[in-house]
Amino acid sequence: MFIHLLFIIFAPFLLLAHSTSAATLQPLKLRPHPDYDTNYTFNPLLPPRSLSSSKKFEGSSELVNLRYHMGPVLSSPINIYLIWYGNWAPSQQLLIKDFLLSISTFNHRAAPSPSVSEWWKTVSLYTDQTGANISRSILIAGEYSDRLYSHGSHLTRLSIQQVIATAVKSKPFPVDHKNGIYLVLTATDVSVQDFCRAVCGFHYFTFASMVGYTLPYAWVGNSGKQCPEVCAYPFAVPGYMGGGGPGALRPPNGDVGVDGMISVIGHELAELSSNPLVNAWYAGEDPTAPTEIGDLCEGLYGTGGGGGYIGEVMRDGGGRTYNLNGRRGRKFLVQWIWSPTLKACAGPNALD
Repeated sequence: MFIHLLFIIFAPFLLLAHSTSAATLQPLKLRPHPDYDTNYTFNPLLPPRSLSSSKKFEGSSELVNLRYHMGPVLSSPINIYLIWYGNWAPSQQLLIKDFLLSISTFNHRAAPSPSVSEWWKTVSLYTDQTGANISRSILIAGEYSDRLYSHGSHLTRLSIQQVIATAVKSKPFPVDHKNGIYLVLTATDVSVQDFCRAVCGFHYFTFASMVGYTLPYAWVGNSGKQCPEVCAYPFAVPGYMGGGGPGALRPPNGDVGVDGMISVIGHELAELSSNPLVNAWYAGEDPTAPTEIGDLCEGLYGTGGGGGYIGEVMRDGGGRTYNLNGRRGRKFLVQWIWSPTLKACAGPNALD
């Protein structure tokens, strides 16, 4: 949904509620990365995350009734405008940018299968009323760093729009209401309304009264210091587990907060692209609380997910867990997306 609510580890039960095998039998077609000769696949059983009482149970039959409501999708080449709010290490910024640019990295030498671009291929299956697909071309068109915390260290949903307005008015960005999306990323010391308690990220569109234009945008927070067990799961697990039970997975890039953010960013970008004005692709009857293509697959990262399992993923020789390859040798762990053709959650190579 346009508000990314707390994770539901039981989301894969949706697959059982719908139809059978399309979701659970789709192979990842995994192959070892050439840099590691000890890669192997596994399906870890992990403790459940906290559940949000405001989240609908995703196994109910109404939520598989994903419908198109005649609104636009992002079918033109997508320009992402990054707004870094607070203090960010250059290495963290580079990691996030590598993920975003991997969406349009189609060369298998640059990003071996299973790749980020193959994962986005599922997103690109969604079309508008003219039959135009969501674009597979994504460009980082601009960046703006707000290191002075111009709107304070605590943001509300409305003040996030003010952050966008500040960036637009400072002239580093054009007002790109045709191809642009604005991605606000907050640092570890920035608190945001409902962050950790009910959301890890959300997407919506700006109000003309706040920004001057209607612009699709998303926000995602770095939970590394505030609530990694909630928003960076499965790289951190809830404290109530104590010393017992399975441990957290090792993040693919060694940064629990940012590696956790990347899956949330992927979730929000997929939903923003398929439902930018909250009148395109979603399930349910309430457009103010839609269930979108990322919500339907929360907690699922590979084949065989459900019942506490995240699905079949890969672990490299260094113990890092991932399911996608990106540019420049990057690895990422990103949740699956609901496929409009399979009517099930799908990862890379789902239709090959």
